[in-house]
Amino acid sequence: MKEIRVLIAEDQEIIRKSLRIVLGLAPDIEIVGTAENGKDAVNQVNALKPNLVLMDIHMPVMDGVEATVAIKAKWPEVKVIILTTFQDVQYVVGALNGGAEGYILKAIDPMDLAAAIRLVHRGETMITQEVAKALFARSLGSANLKESEYGLTERELQVLKYISDGMANRSIAERMYLSEGTVKNFISNIYSKLNVHNRASAMKKASDEGLF
Repeated sequence: MKEIRVLIAEDQEIIRKSLRIVLGLAPDIEIVGTAENGKDAVNQVNALKPNLVLMDIHMPVMDGVEATVAIKAKWPEVKVIILTTFQDVQYVVGALNGGAEGYILKAIDPMDLAAAIRLVHRGETMITQEVAKALFARSLGSANLKESEYGLTERELQVLKYISDGMANRSIAERMYLSEGTVKNFISNIYSKLNVHNRASAMKKASDEGLF
């Protein structure tokens, strides 16, 4: 029996079929069903009890964000990964606020998509680098310039955010596609720039100074 039961919610039939074929080749992933819109996705979750939903954003009847909110309200244990062509940050924020654990662009390599499904199934959050960059560009643009006072780079801010989320070095390395050694170097630079000596102090300073 395959470990991860996945429901695909996507209004384009060709994409639904492609995803079903590609992901169905994974030894630990079973595609238990597909949905053409958000409302159908909610009904299918109720009927099929998947572990995870691959959710398109723009669908008729009910969009992916609304469907995510509805699913997480009734079945909080079901993981949701938003899969879309849209890079607009407002959709990212809306989906993540709705409870989604991941946000991935449809251009992702099928093997990377399978890896992301496993990551989210294990309890991690997955945001691809393109999306993370857009999110940080937005946060940097609206920040109160505290970041520049400390001289933190965009990558250091990203690592600091993951530290604040309670992620371990190994998880941060996997998320950012870096080695653990590189992550440790980023953390050392962050400690130096913030004049702190451990994670707890870094998290407190980031909170006190409104770095996020």
